Amino acid sequence: MKYISLSAMAIAMAGMSLVPAEAHAARISSPSGTVELNAEVVDSIPVYSVTYKGKPVILPSKLGLELADGPDMMDGFCQTAVETGAFDETWHPVWGENSSIRNNYSELLLKLDQPRCYRKMNIRFRVYDDGIGFRYEFPQDGVLTYFIIKDEHSQFAMAGDHTAWWIAGDYDTQEYDYTESRLSEIRAKMPEAICSNASQTLFSPTGVQTSLQMKTDDGLYINIHEAALVDYSCMHLNYDDRNMVFESWLTPDAQGNKGHLQTPCHSPWRTVMVSDDARDILASNLILNLNDPCAYDDTSWIHPVKYVGVWWEMIAGPKEWSYTNAPSVRINNLDYTTVDCHGKHSANNDNVKKYIDFAAEHGFDQVLVEGWNIGWEDWFGHSKDYVFDFTTPYPDFDIAMLNEYAQSKGVKLMMHHETSGSVRNYERHMKDAYDLMNKYGYNSVKSGYVGNMIPRGEHHYGQWLNNHYLYAVTEAAKHHIMVNAHEAVRPTGLCRTYPNLIGNESARGTEYEAFAGNKPFHTTVLPFTRLQGGPMDYTPGIFEMDMKTVNPDGNGHVNSTLARQLALYVTMYSPLQMAADVPEVYNRYLDAFQFIKDVAVDWDKSLYLEAEPGRYIVAARKAKGKDDWFIGCTANEDGHESDLKLDFLDKDRKYEATIYADADDANYLTNPQAYKISKKKVSSKSNLKLKATPGGGYAISIKPID
Repeated sequence: MKYISLSAMAIAMAGMSLVPAEAHAARISSPSGTVELNAEVVDSIPVYSVTYKGKPVILPSKLGLELADGPDMMDGFCQTAVETGAFDETWHPVWGENSSIRNNYSELLLKLDQPRCYRKMNIRFRVYDDGIGFRYEFPQDGVLTYFIIKDEHSQFAMAGDHTAWWIAGDYDTQEYDYTESRLSEIRAKMPEAICSNASQTLFSPTGVQTSLQMKTDDGLYINIHEAALVDYSCMHLNYDDRNMVFESWLTPDAQGNKGHLQTPCHSPWRTVMVSDDARDILASNLILNLNDPCAYDDTSWIHPVKYVGVWWEMIAGPKEWSYTNAPSVRINNLDYTTVDCHGKHSANNDNVKKYIDFAAEHGFDQVLVEGWNIGWEDWFGHSKDYVFDFTTPYPDFDIAMLNEYAQSKGVKLMMHHETSGSVRNYERHMKDAYDLMNKYGYNSVKSGYVGNMIPRGEHHYGQWLNNHYLYAVTEAAKHHIMVNAHEAVRPTGLCRTYPNLIGNESARGTEYEAFAGNKPFHTTVLPFTRLQGGPMDYTPGIFEMDMKTVNPDGNGHVNSTLARQLALYVTMYSPLQMAADVPEVYNRYLDAFQFIKDVAVDWDKSLYLEAEPGRYIVAARKAKGKDDWFIGCTANEDGHESDLKLDFLDKDRKYEATIYADADDANYLTNPQAYKISKKKVSSKSNLKLKATPGGGYAISIKPID
C-alpha cells in the first residue's frame, strides 16, 4: 500500500493567501489517463467537470450546500490550496465477487475559504479509470461547528439527452419497475412509472433515485450513485430538463431539514462511473473502494449463506404469517392458546421441520421462518408504537425444539424481525432479541421495515433512519449476527466496512412476481443500478410461474423462464441466496434444481462476458477456493443469442459443462417451464453458442474432469 504526495511547491507556498481562484484551476487524471477531472472556483463558486477519453461526461457543474441555520455555503469561496496524490492497494473482502480488489486512484483536495463567514470547506475528488467520487469535508476550523443542511446542491450537468434506466424519486420505497426513456421524457413518463407503487412522498415530477444508469448516443455508459452513506440523508436526483442538469436532492426529516452535522465531518461520496463498455460498469469496484476498510478485527463468524424458507407460501398464498385472524387485538392480552388458527399458519412445528429436512437433504445452510412471533394479526397499515414481540413465539412454534432439531441435521434457522416501521420499539428490544438468537444458535436475521415510520414523519431514507440501520448492524456484530435488511435504504458499499451486512432488499424483488409482476427486462437493469452499492436478497429460484396453480385466488405470473431463474444465481450477485420456491415444487424438477444446489455463493473471480442494460447480461464466476465456474444469462422480452469464448478457463485442463437452457419452444408467458439439460466436454479453446428465449436465459456449471 502506498500514498504519494504530489503537491507542487508553488501551491504549498501559496498557503492561505486568498489569490483569485481562477488562477488555480486544478486538473487531475486517473492512473491510466482515461478519466480526467477539472476543479476550480468560478465567480466564487466551486465547479468541476469530467471527461472520458476526451469525451464529455459531466459538463461544468456547481457544488455547494444551502444551510437552514446560517449563510449558505454555495458561493463567496476563495481557493486557498490544492493537494494532489495517488493511492494504490490491493485488499481482500470477507466475501465478494472477487477475492482481491485493487483500489487505485488519483486524488485532488480543493481547499476553500468563505471569508465573509469565517468558514472553511474542502472538496475531495478521487479519480479512477472507471469514474470519480467526490465529497464535502468540513474541518473543525473557523466558526462552523453545528449546522443544519437545508439542501445540498451538487450538480451533474449532462452533455446530451441520454437514454436512462430510472425509478421515481421516493423517500420511502424503491420497489418500482424500471422505466427506460430519454432524459427529456422523464416528466412525461413519471405518472406511468409510479403507477400504484408511490408511497406518496414523491418529491418532484422529474425526480429519480440513484443508482441511475444512462447511455449516451456516442456509446458512453454513465452511472450516478453515492458511496459510504453514514450519518447523512440519502441522495436522490432532481432533473432540470431545460438545462439537462441533475442536482442532488436529500431526503428530509420530520421537520423538513436534510441533515444535522457537527464538525469535523464529511458527506458521503457522490459517484460517477463511466466507460465505453457496459461490462465495465458491472465489474466496477469504485463504490466499494470509496468505503472504509473492514471495521472488525475478527470476521471468522461472517460467511455466505444459501437458504430455503417459510416465506413463498405466504407471499404467493394461501398460507398466512399470523396465527389468528382476530382483528385489532392487544397483543399482550390475547390468549393465543384459545385461538383457532384455521390451519393456515405456516410457521408451525411440522411445516418448519419439513423445510429443515429439505435443507439438510439438499445441502442448504439455513431455513428462514417468517411469522414465528406474535404480532402478525394487526400490524400492516396501523400506526402503532408497539406491535411485534421479538422474543415470544406463537404456541405452534417450539423455538427450543426446532433449533435443536435443525442443528442435529447440520442446519441453522434464520431469524426474522419485522418492525412494521416502529423503529424505537425495535431499538428498545434489540438486545433482548439478539440475546435470544445467541441462546438458540441463530447467526443471521432478516429484518423488515414495512409501513410508515415511527417516529412519525421520518422517512425510510432520512439521516435518522440511516443511522438506525447502521446501529442495528453494529449491535448485531457484538452478538456475531449477520443482517439482511429489507425496506432499508439502498446500499452504498458499507458492506466493505461492515461485512455482517450480508444482504439487503431495497428494490423490487421476486415477491412482486406473485401479485404484480416485474417487467421481463427487470433483472437486466438491476445489476447496473441497485446492485452497484451492494448485493440484493432478490430471492430467485421460482419454478412454478402461474400463481393460480399455487393459490386459486392468485393472479400473478412470474415473468421468467425456469432456466432464467437458475441464471439469476449468477447474474444477481449476492452472498445470501435463497431457493425461494416450496419443496413440493422443487421435488418435481430435481434435475434443474441440481444447479441451485451446485452454484456457489462466494467467488474468487467474476467476469462479465456480455452486457447491455435493459437487454441482457452474461456473467461468469469462479467459486472461491475451487476450480468450478458458473455462467448465467438473463435476457429481456426479446431474448438473446450468445457466442461465448471460454478462454478464461485454465489452459491444458479439460472440463465438463452442464448446460441448463431454455427449450426451443420456451417463452416466459406461454411456456416458461420448458427447459433442456445437456452435458459437453469443454476447454479454454471452446466456444458455446447458446440462445435465451424471450424472458429467458441459461445457466452453466463447468467443473474440471482431470
